[in-house]
Amino acid sequence: MKVIEPRERGKGMETLLRELFKAQRQYFDKGNSKKLLFRIRSLRALKKSVQRKEKEIIQALEKDLSKPDFESFSAELAMFYEEVNYAIDKVRAWSRREKKKTLLVLEPAKSWIQPEPKGVVLIVGPWNYPFQLVMVPLVGAIAAGNCAMIKPSDKTHNTSDVITAIIQETFDPEYITSIQGPGSEVGNTLVERFSFDHIFFTGSTETGKKIMAKAAAHLTPVTLELGGKSPAIVMDDAKLNVTARRIAWGKFMNAGQTCIAPDYVLVHEAVKEKLIDELSCVIGDFYGKDPLQSKDYGRIVNQQRFDKLLSFLKEGNVRRGGNYDREKLFIAPTIMDEISLENRVMKEEIFGPILPVLSFQNSDDVISIVRKNRNPLALYLFTENKKNEGLIFNQLEFGGGCINNCIIHVASQHLPFGGVKTSGMGRYHGKDSFDTFSNYKSVVRSATSIDPSIKYPPYDRKNIQLLKKLL
Repeated sequence: MKVIEPRERGKGMETLLRELFKAQRQYFDKGNSKKLLFRIRSLRALKKSVQRKEKEIIQALEKDLSKPDFESFSAELAMFYEEVNYAIDKVRAWSRREKKKTLLVLEPAKSWIQPEPKGVVLIVGPWNYPFQLVMVPLVGAIAAGNCAMIKPSDKTHNTSDVITAIIQETFDPEYITSIQGPGSEVGNTLVERFSFDHIFFTGSTETGKKIMAKAAAHLTPVTLELGGKSPAIVMDDAKLNVTARRIAWGKFMNAGQTCIAPDYVLVHEAVKEKLIDELSCVIGDFYGKDPLQSKDYGRIVNQQRFDKLLSFLKEGNVRRGGNYDREKLFIAPTIMDEISLENRVMKEEIFGPILPVLSFQNSDDVISIVRKNRNPLALYLFTENKKNEGLIFNQLEFGGGCINNCIIHVASQHLPFGGVKTSGMGRYHGKDSFDTFSNYKSVVRSATSIDPSIKYPPYDRKNIQLLKKLL
């Protein structure tokens, strides 16, 4: 019922989706998903189902992306477990009314803000972290009391199959359902034809623009988790051995197919060559002389992405790596320099294991270069000087980032995650996931024992004078 087969496409596919959407709307309207105990039980059930399927999830990620087991657990499963455990522990507190000061002065009253679920929501996932980037938003949707349709990526079908199996085994389709099928076909139908109460999308900026435009027809709010060219800025006082390890780890995890991976390095010209040497040594330490034989290094998702990445290699000077195997979708961890800001590799998000290294002379150069690709999803600064922190962090707009590290800010349930403008809108993780999928109602309850006539017509000067005194 929840998997769109080829024979069900076209009119049959839309009919099936419409039936599912109608069933979820009715389920929500009956208040089934709103009850706090029901939400907690649902989160616990989801966690248990994932635990039962853990081995299958890791195997699916290996088939789809050649992900090492460690990366599958640390960057996919562990992120989910942290999120679901935190939600189970905190959802009671998040769901309480929050008392507010009452500013009305003419009669006794009480005020509060009351979180309510938005309704029926759609979560569209990407292929690069195909499990985590569907299931973590789903935790927020469930915790807030919504019904949800999720659309896993069709480019990582093994992982999508496991996700769908988990959802089918755990929930009634009227509550949570997983839709599989071609992304352009199923996704367009879902966004264009149905008035969801919220759409959560993770993917490319171009697709995000299209989803936002289509959602606007229904006045559906959206959360867009996109990308951009996230810089790693290395000052001349940085500890280069540590810097190189952390940049290489952040860049080449998942073969560079990470939305918050360092997209390029911007290094002070005085230490550029030394940093490239350190990066080259670190790649050897991480993946050996022949990364093709490494069990700790992933592969490119498909031929289309592979060919696009290969085209970038023609634009500069390869300092390390550059070798590839088309049949195995392998591209070695690659460092490049002699890159121009006009090259495609510096105008498009790379999303692969190619790391351009550019140099700068002063902080003004840094600001100017980063603003060529404004509003990155992440920014990483390597320095031992707090003055440098202020110069860079206070002048550049970005979603989130680290000082002397890469990527780790995404792992905290206490830090909201998201982009700015072209790199996205909206925040999630922890309480922010709950907030994303909630409407906050403002309520005032007035007493009826006293009903002063001052606010009612007919008005006179005494009314205004008294009101001024009360204010």
